[in-house]
Amino acid sequence: MIVRTLVRCALPLLLTMGTAVPATAAADDAPARVDTAVRPFATLTGTMTRADHEHYREIPFILPAGVTRLTIRFSYEGREQKAAIDMGLVDPQRLRGWSGGARSGMTLSETDATPGYLPGLLPAGKWHLLLGVPNLRVDGHAPWKAEIFVERGAIVTSFADAPLNDKAGWYRGDLHMHTGNSDGKCSAQSGRKVPCPVYRTLEAAAARGLDFIAVTDHNTTAQSNALRELQPAFDRLLLVPGREITTFYGHANVFGITAPLDWRMDAPTWAQARKWMEAANRAGGIVSLNHAGSPSGENCMGCGWRVPDLPAGTVGAVEVINGGTMAETGRPDSPNQGIGLWDRLLAAGKHVTGIGGSDNHDAPTADKLPNPVGTPTTVVYMKELSVPGFLAGIRAGRVFIDIDGTGGRMLDLVASAQGRAIHMGETLEVPKGDEVTLDPQVRGVEQGTVALLVDGVAVSALTRATDGVSGSVMWRSDGERHSIRAEVRDKAGKLILLGNPVYIAPAR
Repeated sequence: MIVRTLVRCALPLLLTMGTAVPATAAADDAPARVDTAVRPFATLTGTMTRADHEHYREIPFILPAGVTRLTIRFSYEGREQKAAIDMGLVDPQRLRGWSGGARSGMTLSETDATPGYLPGLLPAGKWHLLLGVPNLRVDGHAPWKAEIFVERGAIVTSFADAPLNDKAGWYRGDLHMHTGNSDGKCSAQSGRKVPCPVYRTLEAAAARGLDFIAVTDHNTTAQSNALRELQPAFDRLLLVPGREITTFYGHANVFGITAPLDWRMDAPTWAQARKWMEAANRAGGIVSLNHAGSPSGENCMGCGWRVPDLPAGTVGAVEVINGGTMAETGRPDSPNQGIGLWDRLLAAGKHVTGIGGSDNHDAPTADKLPNPVGTPTTVVYMKELSVPGFLAGIRAGRVFIDIDGTGGRMLDLVASAQGRAIHMGETLEVPKGDEVTLDPQVRGVEQGTVALLVDGVAVSALTRATDGVSGSVMWRSDGERHSIRAEVRDKAGKLILLGNPVYIAPAR
């Protein structure tokens, strides 16, 4: 066998770009999908001949220090002549996996790996691409190529190769749930409670008709390997990397990354929190404060957020509706929810997206309902159903919370002035004295009221019956900065929909 190795000195460029290499196809023979703008760190090529028939070949390559993810895309020719080349991988100490002819690529990191391969640290040194040739005809030859991609540092991770849906639109999900990788429990066949496997939570989410979820086990990403394995089987349910950072002084979800974060804090100060918050943001993730209004004590140790004066941009979201808190109090708008903190952040001029999560710890089986997963449901307008699409959607703020998770309800808010219209999450510059047209768009609520809140305070003149919401209301700017958001209550006065604000800024 003739082997050629092309090593590109492109690693510094790759790292500067910070582009994630998507996961390998998990169950077919399609090549691992990678960003075509990123050049391989190294390319191995060769040709198998009859001499390689029923033999194994080890193709060496050098992995530099500090690599956090390794992805290999493998292809070969000669299939029409029944040529077959199997694939595996050996690191400097051990066999890291074997996929035979079932796959044409793999990805490995400390937290997750393509099924058939072991996650773990990626030691520097000589690795080997292991190739086996179960069949090659006497006069046959099979040129092959292996492209090697590497990542360094923490960046956004996707468990899917491509968007699950490439269409822009509203997508519904649950952003707070736990499995047996932390304190999630569910029933075994005998009925006793056991650590809940990841697939049980995914099945509950799929049964609820959700489009995306984040499994947010406490201070761990051990669930990541199962999520990578399960994503191809749940090809309508986007699995967003997540974890719940649990400290003595508050809890927060981190979305989008799987890299380790040191959450250990011994004081409720920004100096202590910044080490993990800045690392999460620097990697491209989103930090979201959880159940921020909950009291901290023996019943819920460290639950309430107690770290003051977080710099602008540190927190991207606040869990304003928590399903566990709602079940305890019977109210989605109790003081123990995160709405109060959210309104204070908005009043301080911080653009922070309000989201919800069930905080589910016990995913039910189909014969044990009701299903708490998806109560509440966070509904995000995304350009595509993918991890980058989700992160961009949360940052954009065109998001509302369907508190009961009914699936048929809809809320948006459009503000317009001087010929320009914006949606939730966007900013409209308005001169003092000018009128702003506010158009709350509500569907799926036959009787109830929609109220507009300016800086968290309901304005009676801006309240309308939901069954009559077809027109707009007017609000006059005072030339200052404001946030305006919509809430929808049913005919009994219960909060059922909660929207994110539009932002009003003084004209420059």
